[in-house]
Amino acid sequence: MKPFTDPKVSRLFSAYPAPVRSKLLKLRELIFSTAKRTPGVGTLEETLKWGQPSYLTTETKSGSTIRLDAIPAMPGNYALYVNCQTTLVETFKEKFGPTFRYEGNRALIFSAADKIPEPELRECIALALTYHSKKKGSRVPIGRLIQ
Repeated sequence: MKPFTDPKVSRLFSAYPAPVRSKLLKLRELIFSTAKRTPGVGTLEETLKWGQPSYLTTETKSGSTIRLDAIPAMPGNYALYVNCQTTLVETFKEKFGPTFRYEGNRALIFSAADKIPEPELRECIALALTYHSKKKGSRVPIGRLIQ
C-alpha cells in the first residue's frame, strides 16, 4: 500500500467503517497505480477537498480531480466522485452502461459487498486523470490509456 503523506487523509481513512475502508483503500491504490501506468498523468497530489480524499494531477494538470468517500445516507456504500461540470460520467455510461451504478453526473456508486469491476474502473480513472489533456488534443485514445 502506498504510504499516506498527509496525516489528515490518513486519519480520515482510519475513521471509515472497516468494510467500506478496505474498499476505499483499494480504490486509492487503483488511482495511484492507474496514474503511474497512464502516459502524461505524472505524480498525483493526495489531499482533502470538501472533507473527502482527493487526487489531483497537480504536476501535469492533465486531469480532473477524483474524490472518494463513504455515503453516510447509504451505509455500506461508497463512491468515486468526479467534477459534475465535466462529461466524465456521461462517457462512463456510454462506454460501460450497467457495469456501474451512477449518481447523476458526478459519481460511481459501489457497495462494500460487491466486487469492483477493476478493468473498467481503471479505464474510468484513466479518463478522469487525462480529462484536460483531451481538450488539448493530446489524450491517448480509449483502450490505449493504460500500459
